[in-house]
Amino acid sequence: MNRVKSGIIELDEILSGGFMEKDAVLLAGSAGAGKTTLGLQYLVNGAFLYNEPGIYVTFEELPDQIYRDANGFGWDLRKMEDENKLRIICTSPDLILTSKGGESLLDIPVKEIHAKRIVIDSLSHLQMYIGEKDFRLEVYRLVAQLKNKGLSSIMLWETSMLGQDTAISDNGMSFLVDSIILLKPVEIDSCIRRALVILKMRGSNHDKSLREYCIDSSRGFVVQDPFGNFEGIMNGNAHRTGEAVFVKTISALGNKKKGK
Repeated sequence: MNRVKSGIIELDEILSGGFMEKDAVLLAGSAGAGKTTLGLQYLVNGAFLYNEPGIYVTFEELPDQIYRDANGFGWDLRKMEDENKLRIICTSPDLILTSKGGESLLDIPVKEIHAKRIVIDSLSHLQMYIGEKDFRLEVYRLVAQLKNKGLSSIMLWETSMLGQDTAISDNGMSFLVDSIILLKPVEIDSCIRRALVILKMRGSNHDKSLREYCIDSSRGFVVQDPFGNFEGIMNGNAHRTGEAVFVKTISALGNKKKGK
């Protein structure tokens, strides 16, 4: 099976080698979770590591802001555009959706740079434009359009900051996409930490563990170790496992005796 690697070593490992070719991936997370960073890194690594040019489509941010944020990680997006490795498209949702004539704003840039990857930022904004009634149909059309163009896509979706977010399943998106990655802030020991989990990956096995991740100023998006000593993280009731509590208690008793 052909794999589309993110270039983030730890992420590709838990994806059993990467995303499936031409798959539509839903990247869900709250504001500030790192969705844009992961999306840009997917395109940058695709261009430089795997010779797969990409397109970043945004309905929300202006290009100057995207260039600025990328420069913070050492990614020169303007240079990538000059070298036909990338296209940044800031537009309205209606121009991306296929018209009755079968043409869209994506046709020209896809042909110009022979694009293989695309990031859509975001489906949340698309829903605001279309409305809930027609949203599922338009996402279905968009996913089909991207696959017909031979594009492996990541589509961003904004979830609530706290608590369980059911919007992914409520609006039917979980059936329309091939893979779902959830980025979630979690409270552990009175601190906010970041968790990543692969909720779905059609046609492939994947790591089921809940992983911690961080945004590093030099490396970008970094996937770390699983939350091995905690349970109840996803439902907002994080607590140490019985084994972890036992180990912590024994360790504390040992330190207390040494202090004596």
